[in-house]
Amino acid sequence: MFISSQTSPPSFKDYTLVMPAVAVGNVGQLAVDLIVSTLNMSRVGFLHTDCLIPMAGNNPYATCKEDAEELHTAGEVYTTAELKLAVLQIRAPILQTKSKKFRQLLVSWIKTSGFSRTVVLSSSHAYQRDDQQLQGTPLRYLITPSLLKVSADALKELGWKEMERVPAYPGLTDTNTEPRLCIPGGGIAKGLYTDSCAEDLPLAVLLLFCSEGDNIPDAFALVNHLNDWLHMLDSHSPEPNKWKIPSSWNLLFGSGIPPALY
Repeated sequence: MFISSQTSPPSFKDYTLVMPAVAVGNVGQLAVDLIVSTLNMSRVGFLHTDCLIPMAGNNPYATCKEDAEELHTAGEVYTTAELKLAVLQIRAPILQTKSKKFRQLLVSWIKTSGFSRTVVLSSSHAYQRDDQQLQGTPLRYLITPSLLKVSADALKELGWKEMERVPAYPGLTDTNTEPRLCIPGGGIAKGLYTDSCAEDLPLAVLLLFCSEGDNIPDAFALVNHLNDWLHMLDSHSPEPNKWKIPSSWNLLFGSGIPPALY
């Protein structure tokens, strides 16, 4: 359930929604951090659900001491009216037993909110790629039929590579077995895509093959990839694709080794 933090609930009609899937390396969440921070988006509400591990903390996008004292939760919605862009940031893992329920909640909210399209940012284990997926860029996309109708020309111009289907049983050739969609480590990305196809929702998944570790470069690669499509930053700026790193990234890998150990 979406709960607005404003006196009058915001209208999302004709907005583009960008959201992450909690996946390998947290690449989608890091990419969303860059979007919210750079565009200085306003928080307009949050998702109230028992599907996410409950957590709260200080403002991850704080620019001064006063901002840092704001309380933020596991699932929050940010908007910028100028670009007609909304972002759902998810900061906690989804409870394994409630993954389907959470997808249903998202699909219901997306439908009732009137978003023109939804883009899910995700990632997948690089070590599980098959031979055809090793070729070319590590970036892939999936798109539902309803969004493909209006975005086919744009995708053709971008020259993006669609996520390949892989054999159901790698190494075995069985003409009776259809290749399947597989996104190992991709969180709810595959399920949300499948649900959106069934519900005729305009949704795309952008994902990147990566490994666990320092995934900041992967986040920049994914958000730049998205920017080529949505044009969130002014391409005519003297410093194109100049993303603003949020203050919370200073603690991304902890606070360092205590000198007292030595």
